[in-house]
Amino acid sequence: MKQPLFKAAAVLAFIIGAMALFAGGQVLLGRDPGYYVIDWLPIYNFVMGALTVLVVAPLIWRGSRWALPAALATFVAHSLVMVALRTAYSDVVAPDSLRAMTIRMVAWLLILALLLVQTRRSRPTAATV
Repeated sequence: MKQPLFKAAAVLAFIIGAMALFAGGQVLLGRDPGYYVIDWLPIYNFVMGALTVLVVAPLIWRGSRWALPAALATFVAHSLVMVALRTAYSDVVAPDSLRAMTIRMVAWLLILALLLVQTRRSRPTAATV
């Protein structure tokens, strides 16, 4: 395996994306989670899950030059949504939604760390050039 940390990061991205896709999809299909759901949050979860599974995880798996920017954009998107949930929706957001977003943010931090470490390992050093 040429870039094992990219592969591990891609698998983690795929899993976290599939979980978001499933969670958002269930609510969009009418499953009642048992608490108030902010109207746009299941749509966000579904779309980000689909983008992660279909675009970001494959970019990471292939070691594309777009892998790191795509992973960073995904982390930033989740972070901005978390800020919105904690500020504008703090009085109505479900603890499960906050927990899920926290898990996503931690997973994407780990993915970013794996990508950065693999990128640093893959760079040719001055001695080898």
